[in-house]
Amino acid sequence: MNILNVENITKAYMSKPVLSDISFGISDTDKIGVVGTNGTGKSTLLSIIAGVTEPDAGQIIASNGLRISYLPQNPVFDMEKTLLENITDTIYAGGEHWDKMGEIKANLSKFGIDDPECSPSILSGGQKKRAALVAAIMSPSDLLIMDEPTNHLDSDMIEWLEDFLQHFRGALLMITHDRYFLDEVTNQILEIDKGSIYRYESNYSGFLELKQQRLDYEQAAERKAQSLYRKDLAWMLRGARARSTKQKAHIQRFEELRDRHKPEEERFVELSSLPSRMGNKTIILENLSKSYGGKVLFKDFSYTFNKLDRIGIIGPNGCGKSTLLKCIIGALSPDSGMVEIGQTIKIGYFGQENEALDEEKRVIDYIKDTAEFIRTAEGLVSASVMCERFLFSPDMQYAPIAKLSGGEKRRLYLLRVLMEQPNVIVLDEPTNDLDIQTLRILEDYLDGFAGIIITVSHDRYFLDRVVTRIFAFEQDGSLYQSEGGYSDYIVHKHETEPQIIENNKNQSEVKAPKGKYRAPREKTKLSYNEQKEYDNMESEIEKLEEKSAELETQIAEAATDYPKLVALSKEKEKVDAEIERKMERYVELQEMVDSFSKQ
Repeated sequence: MNILNVENITKAYMSKPVLSDISFGISDTDKIGVVGTNGTGKSTLLSIIAGVTEPDAGQIIASNGLRISYLPQNPVFDMEKTLLENITDTIYAGGEHWDKMGEIKANLSKFGIDDPECSPSILSGGQKKRAALVAAIMSPSDLLIMDEPTNHLDSDMIEWLEDFLQHFRGALLMITHDRYFLDEVTNQILEIDKGSIYRYESNYSGFLELKQQRLDYEQAAERKAQSLYRKDLAWMLRGARARSTKQKAHIQRFEELRDRHKPEEERFVELSSLPSRMGNKTIILENLSKSYGGKVLFKDFSYTFNKLDRIGIIGPNGCGKSTLLKCIIGALSPDSGMVEIGQTIKIGYFGQENEALDEEKRVIDYIKDTAEFIRTAEGLVSASVMCERFLFSPDMQYAPIAKLSGGEKRRLYLLRVLMEQPNVIVLDEPTNDLDIQTLRILEDYLDGFAGIIITVSHDRYFLDRVVTRIFAFEQDGSLYQSEGGYSDYIVHKHETEPQIIENNKNQSEVKAPKGKYRAPREKTKLSYNEQKEYDNMESEIEKLEEKSAELETQIAEAATDYPKLVALSKEKEKVDAEIERKMERYVELQEMVDSFSKQ
């Protein structure tokens, strides 16, 4: 049953069309994820549905008595009231009168806010967003609208919110770039693309397949239209005369084909990496320690970065992740210990907050301040071309930065960092406010990056996709190291928990660790690294078998050359052993794939 209808909504900002005649309905069981490139109007659409923004045309028709709770992208608080008063004003605005103070305080604490009586003015942007999230989920609602709810949440908070939304008994309309979160929570995807919407009855994984089918269909239809147009054009050039009804219809078809809307190919963010020289000395951390207000963030941490390290740093909010990054890049000094950086190291830092942007400056000038040209694998590329590859069209390049959306400013900032051509990339929460399309291309770029990657992130998909080692903050200020991505870390950490309990058996009461690490969910698909290994396995085995056959031929030809025969035989034994090992691994992965398909 539809509880709300969006009818012919149109909206433009600064003469730039954002939404064009949008229509769709929301039923009481819909869990909708809204996706699209930054600047396409996702936040605008949610704001219009929530009643905060007026459309230029069209209307929102809601069922009688529909209760809507809205989490905006950038919450606003009344600075004359305490945080608790702000939240209760939001919750009780729906006509609820019973006392929820205890529950509010408990949820604020769950999201890392221990002083509900404080003024909102002392809170960071992340704390304000989490406080507004508490107000949104506690407000009685039939439709919960959320704009980037996972930004500024750590992994435990994200998993708690995931579970809450899975059991939420109302409809959900949400923007998020967390792909695992979309998969777990949504049953529909609404894509905004070039002012239009496309609806897919699936979660994010299914959306990828269905979208490709749509694009393939559009391209096939366009090829057919082009073929008809060429035939009609030849007919017109022969001198068509509109004497009969049939000829008039033919001419009308030609004109419709000529003036048709042609599907645009998707533009992707493209940036190839050209390796810069890196000496033997990279970055060396020796016994780093840092405390704030008597709280130990990290202590005696030592690590020497290898030339191709991909490090993911995780932990609860406020544990010191960003502080560690700032110590590494020299923006902060540790209390003790030392950071040594090799002479050839060039660090590119993508911070959690954009650097101060001159809103009056043109987009192209902001990039040219870094470099007029950049050397890539394809040769020299101008700043203007790089902007186009990052989805900034020529007209956008000569517009002031003030005209960009928040997500577009993040994309611009990322482009500037990468155009510095660093050999060490340090990313602090890179997935905040970047659209999925940009994230996918950033991930592809990082795959081929010939240098060190250090990232703080709570995005589980991004960590699985990019990193090969996890540093996890522990409560005592130490860092637990785990090989692989985030999913591998969860498995490794879970395997160590029985040992923790065993070591505490002499205590009067044995308690399992509370809440910091969850037991891993039952796997439902291969991890990113496993999938990549599985996809490449057949070709690798085939190459090894070809090598073995080649060695077999060489052995036959070297029958009278005993030393060469021995060397070739040993090499063939190694190749055959590798084939056997890979065959066993391939069978293991295939069994996993088969088991997942039966779930």
